[in-house]
Amino acid sequence: MSAQDKARQNITEQRRHEKHRQHAILERSEEEIATGKGAEIQEEARESLAQQRQAEENRKRSMQRRSEAEIT
Repeated sequence: MSAQDKARQNITEQRRHEKHRQHAILERSEEEIATGKGAEIQEEARESLAQQRQAEENRKRSMQRRSEAEIT
């Protein structure tokens, strides 16, 4: 798979993850309104977002390393 194909695949995966994250946030917000478990849900959302950010950073670093390896 070429670097361009890998980049396209990575972008597609990032978009899919972003849509999933937005959907999860919406569901949690609706649950918060329905149940009144605001603080608990907010903490779960913060943890989830932190994990997603970390995964995104790892993907970016990995992609950068692969690109650098292909260049050299």
